[in-house]
Amino acid sequence: MMMKIGEILMRRQLISQFQLAVALKIRVSYRQKLGELLLFKGWIQQYDLEVALMEQYWRQNGYWLID
Repeated sequence: MMMKIGEILMRRQLISQFQLAVALKIRVSYRQKLGELLLFKGWIQQYDLEVALMEQYWRQNGYWLID
């Protein structure tokens, strides 16, 4: 199952639902990836994004066993 990066970051309690909604709205104007925008806004750290992307990759490829 493909889990979106915003959902992963929310599940990890790194961003709020409000922050995700704001980022998704302004993402279109900035033409940036969601993770890059959240970094730019200072809402997450580089390490947080890397771990979330790794989790997304593992989930997508069937390696993720923890939920």
